[in-house]
Amino acid sequence: MTDRQWETLLRVINGEQLNPLPAAFIIDSPWLPGWYGCSTLDYFSSDEVWLAANRKAVESFPDIMFLPGFWAEYGMCTEPSAFGARCSWSEKNLPHAEKILADVDALANIRDLLHKPDPRVDGLLPFILNRLRRSEAALQEMGHAHRFAVARGPLNIASFLMGTTDFLMGLRLYPAESHYLLEVVTDFLIDWTGLQLETFPTMDGILLLDDIVGFIGPEDCAEFMMPYFKRIYGEFDVSVKFLHNDAEGRVCAPLLPEIGVNLFNFSFLHSFKEMKELTGNKVALLGQIPPRDVLAAGSPEEVAAAVKASLSGLDDTTRIIPSCGGGMPQDVPTDNLRAFATALA
Repeated sequence: MTDRQWETLLRVINGEQLNPLPAAFIIDSPWLPGWYGCSTLDYFSSDEVWLAANRKAVESFPDIMFLPGFWAEYGMCTEPSAFGARCSWSEKNLPHAEKILADVDALANIRDLLHKPDPRVDGLLPFILNRLRRSEAALQEMGHAHRFAVARGPLNIASFLMGTTDFLMGLRLYPAESHYLLEVVTDFLIDWTGLQLETFPTMDGILLLDDIVGFIGPEDCAEFMMPYFKRIYGEFDVSVKFLHNDAEGRVCAPLLPEIGVNLFNFSFLHSFKEMKELTGNKVALLGQIPPRDVLAAGSPEEVAAAVKASLSGLDDTTRIIPSCGGGMPQDVPTDNLRAFATALA
């Protein structure tokens, strides 16, 4: 992100009224390789291809903020790889991380099976740091900088280590052991986030991505989500504390101000008005048109209409950043992004 874009983001978070409203999207490996015209494998394995794809995005859409911006990642393999997950790679599709715990009953022995990784040396994390280091000079020449320390959230990582169904069952069958699992993952995430912030002084934000938050009910959210996210966000004095959850968001939304979140990317199933009410208008909201069925599959006219519909009836448009209800999906065409930006002009 450029200095100007970062300042715009902070103004929105601080509750200033902006006119026109800024557009922003989370972009990473599902969208960039296909849009740029390279294979997924080339995008992940080549610093040059990764940098060129991200450069093309920011130069093609100078009026759109891309978050976190020049994101170095290996899909859902990023953090599980540090725990020893086997990662499978494909020329065109996203990679997959195999679970490391056989089933829900493995939680009974979790203290022997799970140990905190070292993000400086384990898994794919050193490669991510090195890619970010190698790109710093090029970003500076473009007027951009690394702004966010990024990681999947503790529930998301735990679900990859166990499998989603077994993890959710474990919350009921092995609550104490599930807490231990989440404590180890949270300790690791504090180390990994802190390492990124320490390595890159331009970073002044944290982005956690965790859709599993939307799979649990109010009691479980208060017990198994809130304390761990609160620890991570509370550990660091940064200006932007960003959460992505494009599954069910109504359960976690009222907890976000106490957790420390000040920017929330939420599902297209919810409206800006509803999220404003649930967060007490204390959290900036990034959303909210359907990513796949409208932004990717719709016509430019349908995209523009959806953008305007998402904002209609809002008496207060502070702390609003129009986007889609989730990360940028595959196959979003250039014309649809331009139509989105034009609809806000």
